[in-house]
Amino acid sequence: MMSRQVVGSLVVATRNRGKLAEIRELLSRLDFTVKALDDYPGAPEPEETGATFRENAIIKASAAASFTGEVAVADDSGLMVDALGGAPGVMSARYGGNGASDQEKYEKLLAEMKDVPDAERTARFVCVVAVASPDGSASSAQGVVEGSIARAPRGMGGFGYDPVFLIPELGMTFGELPSATKNGMSHRARALAAAEPLILEALSQWNARHRRD
Repeated sequence: MMSRQVVGSLVVATRNRGKLAEIRELLSRLDFTVKALDDYPGAPEPEETGATFRENAIIKASAAASFTGEVAVADDSGLMVDALGGAPGVMSARYGGNGASDQEKYEKLLAEMKDVPDAERTARFVCVVAVASPDGSASSAQGVVEGSIARAPRGMGGFGYDPVFLIPELGMTFGELPSATKNGMSHRARALAAAEPLILEALSQWNARHRRD
C-alpha cells in the first residue's frame, strides 16, 4: 500500500449499492472524496460488450470519466466455476437473464452444480479495477480469491454470489463473514489494493493538469 495522500474526487462507476458501499469502505482511509455515479444525473451506463473483465471495467470507467470530467474507477468482476468451464464469468451479473435477483442467480448456479462432487466444486472470484481519466488514459489491476461452491446458500451478508462462495480454510461463505473480514481478503479488496497506486497517480496527474490550466 502507498502512503501518499492526494486530495481530489473519485467517481465510482456503479449503481450497485452493495458494490459501492464495499468500495467506499475499502477506500475510506484515503484523502479524497468518493462520489457515486448517481451524483451525476444522466450519467450513462454503457453496454458491457467486452470479452474480458478488463475490457468491461475500462469501458465503464472511461464512460464515467468522460461524462463527469473526473477520474473514475470501475470494476468488472465475476465468479468462475471450474466445473462449468469458467462460467458464469463475464456474464455473472446477467446469469439467469437480465433483471434476475441475486438469489435467482445463485439458485440457478446451485441447480447446475447439484450433481458435481465436492472435490470438483472449485471456483474463484475475479475482479479487475480500471482507473480512467477524462483525457482518455486508463489502466487496470486484478485481484483473485480462490474458493468453492457450497451445497446451499449460507449467511445473510454481502451480495451477489457471496452466500454460496465457500472459503474452505475458514469453513464459511462470504455471506457468513463479517464485512471487515471479507473486505480484508475479497477479490475486490485485492484488486483495489493493487489499483491504489494507479488511482493516486491518476488523481495527482489530473490535479496537476488543472492547476496548470
